[in-house]
Amino acid sequence: MSVALIRQRYAGDGGAERFVARLLEGLRGRAQLTLITREWTAAAGFEVLACNPFYFGRLWRDWSFARDVCHLVETRRFDLVQSHERIACCDLYRAGDGLHREWLKNRARVLSPLARLGVALNPWHRYVLAAEEKLFRSPRLKAVVCNSRMVRDEIKRNFGLPDGKLHVIYSGVDTAAYHPDLKRSRAEVRASVGLSAEVPLYLFVGSGFERKGLAAVLRALAHLPDGHLLVIGRDRHAARYRRLAEDLGLGARVQFLGALPDVKPYYGAADCLILPTLYDPFPNVALEAMASGLPVVTSTTSGAAELIENGRNGYVCDALDVETLSMHLRAAADPARHAVLCAQARKTVEPLTLTAASRQWLELYENLTR
Repeated sequence: MSVALIRQRYAGDGGAERFVARLLEGLRGRAQLTLITREWTAAAGFEVLACNPFYFGRLWRDWSFARDVCHLVETRRFDLVQSHERIACCDLYRAGDGLHREWLKNRARVLSPLARLGVALNPWHRYVLAAEEKLFRSPRLKAVVCNSRMVRDEIKRNFGLPDGKLHVIYSGVDTAAYHPDLKRSRAEVRASVGLSAEVPLYLFVGSGFERKGLAAVLRALAHLPDGHLLVIGRDRHAARYRRLAEDLGLGARVQFLGALPDVKPYYGAADCLILPTLYDPFPNVALEAMASGLPVVTSTTSGAAELIENGRNGYVCDALDVETLSMHLRAAADPARHAVLCAQARKTVEPLTLTAASRQWLELYENLTR
């Protein structure tokens, strides 16, 4: 079985790119894999076809890549063409980024009227919306894989795709690498950031702070008399969030660590992961945290919410409900219930292994190529 996988680029701290890398590794030896990409800095071990046309600006970047990729797949014979980009010449699309129209709708909640107008007139957003429409209306499209029921329902609601074309396959997590045993280095990691073992420690992991909800996290933390926050990730406007932390009187309680190659030690050191994202189909960090025995506080507009029961393995609320978010932070770090939250978080994701995800993908491939 020959399968072409399309992903424009690899970013080491990007959840979607890391998912593709794991998928490729999981399918090695079970399918003849070809990755079509502009650039892929990760180790390969399979065929990589470079498709890197000249561009200037992100609209030209996405349009030219889609154009040349579609030409390329027409000249090569693949049993299955799987895209992780909004490109209409695929048989199988993984909607790992969700729906752009849903992201814009949720983002509008935090934008001024003038900023919303700017988004509406932005040529790149208009291109992405058109590409999304073309993709889901394509007669070639056989199946869509969603990483959450939330995204499946959004696609069905917006484009009317039948249930038979929509498949939910969770990304999967390495439950051996992400394990409660990480807590063994809790005191050591906390000491490295100047914290004792008793201080409530909240962890925020994600790049793109506006979408991931960092402003709401900072405002919620300001409602609490104690507790520290570690921010792991990058954002070109990071200085803006540092200023917000200072303005809220949190300068000594918030540390920005930047993008890190390995977050596992911090899962072991923290009391909970906090990610009240404005829109996220399913953040991989939620699976990693829960596998590490860490309760997750997230939003109703995150696919991870469908795995969480309030008070059992984490907490869920509206992304902008700062008061409730603050209460959930306090509850997640409460010593009286923390051990139960941690144990149930781990138990929830134990079936969602990388092996299980690879098996589901192979079954889908076989069904589509019969």
